[in-house]
Amino acid sequence: MSKGLKTVLIVAGILLFLVFIGFRWYIGGYNRVVAMDENVKGSWAEVENQLKRRYDLIPNLVETVKGYASHEKELFQYIADARTKYFSAKTVKGKIASSNQLEGALSKLLLLREQYPQLKANESYLKLQDSLEGTENRIAVARKRYNDSVQLINTYIRTFMGRFFAGFAGVTKAEYFDVPDTEQAVPQVKF
Repeated sequence: MSKGLKTVLIVAGILLFLVFIGFRWYIGGYNRVVAMDENVKGSWAEVENQLKRRYDLIPNLVETVKGYASHEKELFQYIADARTKYFSAKTVKGKIASSNQLEGALSKLLLLREQYPQLKANESYLKLQDSLEGTENRIAVARKRYNDSVQLINTYIRTFMGRFFAGFAGVTKAEYFDVPDTEQAVPQVKF
C-alpha cells in the first residue's frame, strides 16, 4: 500500500469518526429535548388528573353547602362558571387561568362553614371538605412537579445548543402554572 493511499484512508477514517461522533451528539441532544418536552406533558397530565378530581368533587360540595347557604347564589354561579371554563379551555394557559379563578371561589366556599355552625357538623360536608383538601394538596404537588419540569426545559431551551435542538424538535417554551397575584390574597367572606 502506498504512502498516499494510506494517508487518504487515515483521513477518511478520521472524517468518518468525526461524522459518527457529530451524529451521536446530534441524536443525543435531540432526544434530550424531546424527553424534556414529554416530561412537561406528562407532568401537566398529572396536574389535569388532579384538577379533574377537584372538579368532580365540587358539585357535591356545592350541593351540600347550598342547603345551608341558599342566598350565596352568586358564589355558586361563579364556581359553576369557573368549572365550565376549565373544561372548555383548549390551551394549558387557559386551563391554568380557569383553575386559578376557581381556587379563589373554593376558598370562599370553604370559609362559609364559619358562618353556618350547623354546616360544620354535617358529615357529608366534612367528608367532601377532607376530600377536597386532600385533592388541593395533590394539586400543589403536581403543580410543583410540572413547574420543575417547565423550568428544566425552559432553561435548556435558552441555552445555545438547547435552542438549536429545540428548533429541530419543534419544542417551544412551556407555560408555568403560577398563582396570579390577585389570587394570593386570603379571601374574606362577609355577610
